[in-house]
Amino acid sequence: QVQLVESGGGLVQAGGSLRLSCAASGSIFSINLSINVMGWYRQAPGKQRELVAGFSRGGSTNYADSVKGRFTISRDNAKNTVYLQMNSLKPEDTGVYYCNTPRRAGSGSWGQGTQVTVSS
Repeated sequence: QVQLVESGGGLVQAGGSLRLSCAASGSIFSINLSINVMGWYRQAPGKQRELVAGFSRGGSTNYADSVKGRFTISRDNAKNTVYLQMNSLKPEDTGVYYCNTPRRAGSGSWGQGTQVTVSS
C-alpha cells in the first residue's frame, strides 16, 4: 500500500507559476512502483476529473493538450516525490489537483488533493 499527499496549491494570478508536490509513503516496493507510473489529475468545478500529466512505464511523459508546453511532471525517487511544475497558468487551470497511479485511480482511491485557483 502507498499513501499519497499532495501539496503546493494556492491562489495565483494568470500568467503565474506554481509547483505541486506529491509525497509518497508506505512500502519501498510499492513506492518505487507507484512513482514510476504516477500521474497528476485535475478536477475543475463542474467537470470530470482528467489526467493532465503522467509517466508511463517506459519512462516517457505524456500531457493533456491543454497543458502541453506549460506543465512539466518530474520525480525525485530519492525523496519519494513527484512534482508538477505549472507555468503560464490560466484561469481554466483552476481546480483540485490530485496525484495518483492508474491502478488506484481505477479503483476510486484518491487523496485530498490540493486546490489551485488562477485569477484573471
